[in-house]
Amino acid sequence: MTYEITYIISPAIDEAAKATLVDRFDSILKDNGAEIVNSKDWSKRRFAYEIGGFTEGTYHIVNVKADGAVAIDEFDRLAKINDAILRHMIVKREA
Repeated sequence: MTYEITYIISPAIDEAAKATLVDRFDSILKDNGAEIVNSKDWSKRRFAYEIGGFTEGTYHIVNVKADGAVAIDEFDRLAKINDAILRHMIVKREA
């Protein structure tokens, strides 16, 4: 199955910390059996409303192929408790 994961990275972290965060979450997916098709920053955007005290953030998109839901569930669990990820959304794509 193919999934598209979009998450918003806090503007409070610097570029090096952002790169480390993206690598960490890409690794979480890979280590749990998913294949990353691509992982890239979309753009820095202004929010329609304040999220966690911020008015903008960097949107990052990851396209993933995963047989089971283990990698997706683990990504979801860890994204919820990470302060640098303001919001995330996982969408199952039609094949």
